[in-house]
Amino acid sequence: MPWVDDVSAILWAWYGGNETGNAIADVLFGDINPSGKLPLSFPKCIEDNPTFLNFRSERCRVLYGEDVFIGYRFYQALKRDVLFSFGHGLSYTSFAFYNLSVYHNETSENIEISVRVENTGIVAGAEVVQAYVSQRDPSIRRPKHELRGYTKVFLQPGESKVCSIEIEAKYATSFWDEERDAWIIEKDTYDVTVANTSSFNEESLSKSFEIKITKLWKGL
Repeated sequence: MPWVDDVSAILWAWYGGNETGNAIADVLFGDINPSGKLPLSFPKCIEDNPTFLNFRSERCRVLYGEDVFIGYRFYQALKRDVLFSFGHGLSYTSFAFYNLSVYHNETSENIEISVRVENTGIVAGAEVVQAYVSQRDPSIRRPKHELRGYTKVFLQPGESKVCSIEIEAKYATSFWDEERDAWIIEKDTYDVTVANTSSFNEESLSKSFEIKITKLWKGL
């Protein structure tokens, strides 16, 4: 998209059906306030794609050389800028996040996240609250942070609501240990960042929780 800086806005319509034209017109004329978020990152050039060197098959073999570093995990690991990041999406209004709370409920073994979201603009709209988790001192190379939960909130102008996201601690912190042939939850400090895109900005808020004992587990 070499023309990206030459236009005032970009409307990405994805896969259209019979009502595509009407849907686009509703957004362009302001009858509908868009609230979609990108489910992938847009690189600045094709060579920046994490699968660029191993996308095709060669001699009937395909190598998944990117391993777990796919999408935003790859770009953040290499500190490489993207055109548009995973989770990005604008609307005709603006939002602000306040009062983040992160609680590790050791009884239910869940991470309970809450944050107040306010519509700071003049148009009713919706925002997607995204919760990313990162381990501070992992024993292996892990992604910088990973999306572990999200929720969507609809707000009138000036309205605010407390949004809650609850995730299971073992799914938010574990990785597969090939040597032990099991999932592992490592004793460590984990940071939770609540944001509206995977490329954190001034609206992003962070807090941490502790895993006190290393555990192994199998199954689902």
